[in-house]
Amino acid sequence: MKAIETIKARYSVRSFSGMAIDNQVRNALNECCRNAGPGPFGTAVRFKLLDLGPVSAEELRSLGTYGAISGANCYILGAVKEGKGALEDIGYCLEKIILDATAMGLGTCWLGGTFKRSAFAAKMQLNADEILPAITPVGYPAREVSIIDRLMRFSSGAKKRKPWSDLFFNGDSITSLTEAGAGAYSQVLEAVRIGPSASNRQPWRIVKNNEGCYHLYLKENILYNRMLGKYRLQNIDMGIAMCHFELAARELGLTGNWVVNGPAAAFPGLQLIASWCN
Repeated sequence: MKAIETIKARYSVRSFSGMAIDNQVRNALNECCRNAGPGPFGTAVRFKLLDLGPVSAEELRSLGTYGAISGANCYILGAVKEGKGALEDIGYCLEKIILDATAMGLGTCWLGGTFKRSAFAAKMQLNADEILPAITPVGYPAREVSIIDRLMRFSSGAKKRKPWSDLFFNGDSITSLTEAGAGAYSQVLEAVRIGPSASNRQPWRIVKNNEGCYHLYLKENILYNRMLGKYRLQNIDMGIAMCHFELAARELGLTGNWVVNGPAAAFPGLQLIASWCN
């Protein structure tokens, strides 16, 4: 599958069949984990595909809403060295793995939170300077979706996304960028728009400037994003947006790279994350 096609095909799977992953597919996933990173900020990241067997009900309950995961035996765990851009890098790299898994016919579901003291963290054997801010179950989707899964998808509005006018802007943070105005980048921005995010809040905002750079900003919900301390889920979301933007641009033959700490206009209520420039 091509990148844009895979981005469109991906959805959150919480109900798994329990069927073992084919050895050839498992080997391919392990290769994806080994080759992941670094992200745009250059942070050291590492991933493991672990067959944990059915995670205990007690463990799942301790993870709150993650108790909706059923039938999953394998998980991909992502550890990252703490530092500036670390959460964006884990989001960027793990989303690449998730999209590879999607292309292999596997289901996944982003789970972000505080796993430091969980059984997941013990299996990952975290180093002292590492955190485990995100994991995903991975496996073959079940034929029938559980009632809890259906309720969660309904309550989160899983298929709903904000309109272009709320997300993409031309020259400032007020003037909406139309699909026609985006030109060749319209498919790239659409790939960002339909991406997954914590609680489907879509915190990314993109401003195109007169030189053709696309500046990526975080519109942070401070109360939501900082309720878990340094485990800031919306910063992980920004890495997912960067991944979708880059993969779509590369597929379409659009030149450019992510630039961090580059010059960009400041706007009230928005935090600059990175800029895509030629």
